[in-house]
Amino acid sequence: MKIVIVGTGYVGLVTGACLAEVGVDVVCVDVNQKKIDNLKNGILPIFEPGLDTIVKSNYNKGRLNFSTNLSEAVKEAQVAFIAVGTPPGEDGSADLKYVLQVADTIGSCIDDYIIVVTKSTVPVGTAKKVKSGIAAALEKRGVQIEFDVASNPEFLKEGAAVEDFLKPDRIVIGVESDRAKEVLGRLYHPFLLNSHPVLFMDIPSAEMTKYAANAMLATKISFMNDIANLCELVGANVNEVRKGIGSDPRIGNRFIYPGIGYGGSCFPKDVKALFHTSDDYGYNMRILKAVDAVNDDQKHVVFKKIEQHFKGDLKGKVFALWGLSFKPNTDDMREAPSLVLIQSLLKAGAKVQAYDPVAMDEAAHMVDEQVIFTRGAIDAVKGADALVLVTEWAEFRLPDWPKVKTIMNGNVVFDGRNIYDPAEVTEAGFSYYGIGVQPSNFN
Repeated sequence: MKIVIVGTGYVGLVTGACLAEVGVDVVCVDVNQKKIDNLKNGILPIFEPGLDTIVKSNYNKGRLNFSTNLSEAVKEAQVAFIAVGTPPGEDGSADLKYVLQVADTIGSCIDDYIIVVTKSTVPVGTAKKVKSGIAAALEKRGVQIEFDVASNPEFLKEGAAVEDFLKPDRIVIGVESDRAKEVLGRLYHPFLLNSHPVLFMDIPSAEMTKYAANAMLATKISFMNDIANLCELVGANVNEVRKGIGSDPRIGNRFIYPGIGYGGSCFPKDVKALFHTSDDYGYNMRILKAVDAVNDDQKHVVFKKIEQHFKGDLKGKVFALWGLSFKPNTDDMREAPSLVLIQSLLKAGAKVQAYDPVAMDEAAHMVDEQVIFTRGAIDAVKGADALVLVTEWAEFRLPDWPKVKTIMNGNVVFDGRNIYDPAEVTEAGFSYYGIGVQPSNFN
């Protein structure tokens, strides 16, 4: 089977590489010539563990190819996946212009049956717009060519996307014809061999499933952050509360870790897009709007703790930031809490020294040039008045606290992810501030 994937970001590149890995002939298309040239030379536009290996392997074997010519690639494909960006508009709603541009191009060049699948995260009703766009392009050409549209949302976790695709907990496919169901069932047959469920449903339900899943996970995070903030006020320890509620199988222990807010390419955008869709239909999703508001507030929590500790005087103070990406094992800086913190620190007259294992190049495009990027975690704390743990990368989990203490100018640690033992940190001579726990001050 030959397929084409339009877009070489997280979703498109992972999808293309992983389908090639199970024997499908794949062409990944992108309008960016430099990105395509880099991919042919084994240079990936994103960091994702294990992705570079399967991209290079399948490209060398001829199963995975890259092109800027969508018209040519589509003519040989049985399935075309649309995996382009759907950035939020000014009001937070999903911008579908790139998706619809692809639909128009496909309709302008196909000469045989094809299934066009939306893989991008898109609002309910997008498949209808894609179908109309293709039909309009065919009508403009004066031809009648049969085609189907389908929805196949992704449920990939950045940092574990390859593993998630090759060993999915479910595959959701929305179709409107038996023919599309048969072809897409055949495409995903290799995953059925390992008993991974393929859930066929109508297209609107498939589109809604993606948004509902991300909104539920985002809700758990914001709920736990609300509980964490209340724990501090009443003197409770959110780490103990988390264990207590996480042991309930109806709740579970995933996505209930307090922190400094969620970020990335999915949760912020999808939550906003979903409640904007509800507004369009005259329904007010009060819970989801509160989830979004709590998350926006949570990104300021660490800065408020910093202001309180330094009594509002941050001018000239040096802050070491460990971690910049919105979560570990990715270089994705979209909606990262670190961006809010850095902006607040610089506005207050502070200086920032930051280190992240993979995200510094990406961060450099998004932060003020005043930010100093260092070669390692220890370099970041040299001369710093405070250390702020922003992203819980594995290499930050067991610091040599006595060594850190000797090279820092100050003696305070702000743990934005609650990964450190307050007793251990204070014993090393630091004051400790976590999320949802009482401060531990070194005297």
